[in-house]
Amino acid sequence: MSISSLENEYRSRINRVMDYIEAHMGEAHTLEHLASIANFSKFHFHRIFLAMTGETPFQFLTRIRIEKAANMLKYNPARPVSEIADICGFSGLALFSRTFRQYFGLSPTNYRKTDRNQCQHHSKEGQAEEGTSIYFCPESKTIKWRTHMKLNKSMEVRELPKTTVAYIRHTGPYQGDSKLFEKLIGELCRWAGPKGLLRGPDMKIIIIYHDDPQVTEQDKLRMSVSIPVPPETRVDGKIGKMDIAAGTYAIGRFEVKDNEFSEAWGWMYGTWLPQSGYQPDDGPCLEIYTEEVKKGEKIKVDICVPVKPL
Repeated sequence: MSISSLENEYRSRINRVMDYIEAHMGEAHTLEHLASIANFSKFHFHRIFLAMTGETPFQFLTRIRIEKAANMLKYNPARPVSEIADICGFSGLALFSRTFRQYFGLSPTNYRKTDRNQCQHHSKEGQAEEGTSIYFCPESKTIKWRTHMKLNKSMEVRELPKTTVAYIRHTGPYQGDSKLFEKLIGELCRWAGPKGLLRGPDMKIIIIYHDDPQVTEQDKLRMSVSIPVPPETRVDGKIGKMDIAAGTYAIGRFEVKDNEFSEAWGWMYGTWLPQSGYQPDDGPCLEIYTEEVKKGEKIKVDICVPVKPL
């Protein structure tokens, strides 16, 4: 194997552990079990994980628990803090509060008050000119929204099925870096093409955002560029495989230029969600591209946010 292939194998194993931790965040973990998932010796796994991610496995676990809690505090104002602590895997409210303060410099209660005020202020901006109205679509048998936001073409809430995807992951800053996305998509397609995985009417690019850019430090943001694949697909090297869980999503279809993505995301969270009767649910957000992106033309993208009733 070449040096790059060996490095990719290490990266794939570490990604496998990160995916497992994220999927079982509320559970207790042992170093021995995590090492077995990576297929590394427990005597060396800790050092390998730290060297490749900049965090120990349990620093990573604590961070994503705290970041999930911060999002729940932000978007679930009626849920008790003690319940959030339990869902995120903390053994008690005192430990949760102490750890949360170490990360954000505020108690969970004060963070919720501060963040809610900021969200309410943001959501009022532009509502008069970018309001929404609800109607029932008999063709799709779903509720849809008429909007006046210039980039938005449609809004609906519907179920997305469980999807197995092959992915290539990036950790670090990515916002506004179109060349990075082109590079990752190119690498994934060069792997998938010879295997016949790019054919068929259901082919799409799905970008999975594992972290909230407003909570997670830029150098720790995780993003996975992926394509749907049959569940039995074999992956190798830096290409990983995971399931996107079935769930209810608010799906906004937008036509944007490279520099308009943040405006589209901001409208989803700041204007549409507060008027919709929904709140964000647990799980990563997605961008789905069903058409080829051509240089110089506007990009058609579905922004998908997991939601539940308010």
